[in-house]
Amino acid sequence: MIVSRRPRAALSPFVELLWASDPAVPTTGQPRREMVLPTGAVHIAIRLGDQPLRLFAHARDTVGYTVGCASLSGARACAYIKDLSNPAPTVGILLRPGAAQFVAGVPAHELAGVHTPLDAVWGSAACSLRDRLGEAGSADARLDIMEAALAARVRRIRGIHPAIADALVALGNASDVGSIVARTGHSHRHFIKLFSEAVGLTPKLYGRVVRFGRVLERFSHAPASSWADVAAAAGYADQPHLNRDFREFTGMSPDRYRRLAAGSAHHVPL
Repeated sequence: MIVSRRPRAALSPFVELLWASDPAVPTTGQPRREMVLPTGAVHIAIRLGDQPLRLFAHARDTVGYTVGCASLSGARACAYIKDLSNPAPTVGILLRPGAAQFVAGVPAHELAGVHTPLDAVWGSAACSLRDRLGEAGSADARLDIMEAALAARVRRIRGIHPAIADALVALGNASDVGSIVARTGHSHRHFIKLFSEAVGLTPKLYGRVVRFGRVLERFSHAPASSWADVAAAAGYADQPHLNRDFREFTGMSPDRYRRLAAGSAHHVPL
C-alpha cells in the first residue's frame, strides 16, 4: 500500500510529492530486483525496517552494496538496480528540480549520480527523524512528521533562483539551451555552473532526461504505439536519437524495455 500527497503550500516550491509505503512480503514469482530509470529529480527515502537499501553495480552483480536505511538519491542520467527481496515500510520525498541544495544543504551537483546516506548531509537529525517515523502509528502520521521536518529545514527560504526556475519550465517545453541562457542575462559558462549546482545535471543533459521521461510516460499510456510515433510525439528528431538515449540512460534497447516494462514507467522488474 502506498499513500501519497502534495506538500503544504510553504513546501510546494521545493517538494513535488511525499509518500509512505507499507509493502507486503514478496511471494514466489515476484521480481527480486528492479531497474529504476532516471528522471532528473532528487529523491529522499527512509526505510523503517532493519535491512538497509541494497543496490547493485550492474545486472550481473549478485552481491551488491548497501547505502543505509535513509538515503538521498541524487539527480542522474543513468539507471540503477535495487533489491526488492527485503521490503520495509518507507517514507519518501520527491524534490522539485533545483530544490536539493535547500533541503540537503549542499549543491545538487555534489550529490548527482549516487546514493548518499542521509546522515552524511543532515547529520544526527536524520537518525532522529527515522526514529520518530518508526514510532508513528500510520502512514498519514509519518507523512505529517516528514512534512514538519522539511518545513523546519527550509522555513527561511522563499524559492529557487528565478533564472533556474525559468530554465526548468523552458527545458520542460523543449526550448534550446542557447535561447534560455540569452534570456537570463548571464554568460553561458556562469549559467551552466549555476544550473548544475542547483539541479545536479547540466541544462542540456537535464533536458534530454526530461524528454526521455516523456517517452516513458507516453509509452506507459499507449504501449501498443510504435517507437517512431512515441519518439516524434516526445520531441525527438527521429527514432535513432531515441535509441541512443535508451542505450545511454537505461543500458537497454527500446524493444527490450517493451518486453520487460510493467505498470510503472520508470521501474523495470528484472
